[in-house]
Amino acid sequence: MGQRPTVRADRYGPGVAGGGRMAFVDAPVEVRGGTGQVCGLWPFGVGTGAPLVGVPMGRHLRSGATVCFDPISWYRAGYISNPNLFVAAQPGKGKSSAVRRQVLGLTAQGITPLVLGDLKPDYVDLIRALGGQVIRIGPGLDRINPLDAGPWRQALTHLDETAATTVRASVVSRRRHMVEALATLVRRRPLDDSEVAVLTAAIRLLSARETGVQPTLADVVKVIETGPEEVRQVTLDRGDEAEYRRATDPLMRTLLAVLDGSLGATFDGQTTTPIELGTSAVCVDISGIDSADEALVAAALMSAWAYGFAQVEASHLLADLGLGRRREYYAIMDELWRALRAGPGLVDRLDGLTRLSRQQGTGLAYITHSMDDLEALASDADKAKARGLAERCAAKLLGGLSRDQLGKFGRVVELSAAEINEVVGWGQREGWSAGGGSAKSRAGVGNFLLKIGSRPGIPVHLALTEIEQELGNTDKRFGIGLVEA
Repeated sequence: MGQRPTVRADRYGPGVAGGGRMAFVDAPVEVRGGTGQVCGLWPFGVGTGAPLVGVPMGRHLRSGATVCFDPISWYRAGYISNPNLFVAAQPGKGKSSAVRRQVLGLTAQGITPLVLGDLKPDYVDLIRALGGQVIRIGPGLDRINPLDAGPWRQALTHLDETAATTVRASVVSRRRHMVEALATLVRRRPLDDSEVAVLTAAIRLLSARETGVQPTLADVVKVIETGPEEVRQVTLDRGDEAEYRRATDPLMRTLLAVLDGSLGATFDGQTTTPIELGTSAVCVDISGIDSADEALVAAALMSAWAYGFAQVEASHLLADLGLGRRREYYAIMDELWRALRAGPGLVDRLDGLTRLSRQQGTGLAYITHSMDDLEALASDADKAKARGLAERCAAKLLGGLSRDQLGKFGRVVELSAAEINEVVGWGQREGWSAGGGSAKSRAGVGNFLLKIGSRPGIPVHLALTEIEQELGNTDKRFGIGLVEA
């Protein structure tokens, strides 16, 4: 017997009489649902491309599946190595909207968001709607004491001597970092080693003498001017008053310039409104500061960051001793470039403030426009350290960026050609027709690529609810809505 001829079928069916070949094939009906509803549709079920863990961020741009993400939930689930997120997109692409969505979702989970330096402000309305605390920093408004280390002394009586010594050293280090940052802003260059030694000795002495009142910058100046033995020892003056003055006068001039200059009104004195970490959310609003005063803006950002992390550290210490409730925090550090570009060496100060966020039970969100902001730093060393900040973030969220900017991101995250083309496309309009004043008509608004290491990126579109649009419209003065559904 002869073999039957083989009939091959393509996507339209077999090309033989009676084979049922179709001239056109309709796309199958797509139905979305949970496994409890669609399990009977085997073998046509397809799983989503991203875990449904965390805050709902939007829809997958290709599959339409729900994309959930926040760095704290994904870190808990073991998907990422640290709870840190780096967000970059051109202005107007929805960076703040994406982070506000995470703030909203994490607050519902019992995590306390800390917006440490809101410049525009982007978060004030949302934090107030959540019943949180808003602190307004600036001339004539609230004041932050840069040496305020939070309620750390409450814990000392409950610690053994070894642990108490460790806590004191941490407080001295944190205070010294902050005063160094302010001095660098005024001087436009870092302090030298001998000046750091004098500053450390003065702050250590003040911390040892501290009772119920936090020391201030004026107290530091007074101690150095008085010249107690603990400070004189590090200058090697050997009892020579003239030698002591030669060693300390440059530092004194810098600290006096901080107190008497534009920074003094905001940072000279005790904190007027302490952060209440027991509240649902906290926003430090610095929009009252003239944005043209780069040194003051950078000082306000650095002080807000330092004060916020000091409060978090004190909160965890008290919780470890059973003196307070254990909490987790999500710190939002927006306009990162404004602080880093204000003076050389400031990236070291930021690095010192924010390291070891995992041990502190704190997630971090760094927000900036592009890698250009980090590449614009003064020295190659600062540029490398700033790239390190971005590289150490386990998650990256990239909005509409240029091809050149994405090429620079290649130093900190692996991007395929297809991913680059997609993100670049979000920054371009398809035509020049009028958009009717809606954000939906603006190219790529609300589109983001979520990158975790070398894994393929997840393209997601963020669509805001009406309430979110009301609480976060940064285009109110133009009469333009935010990212539309």
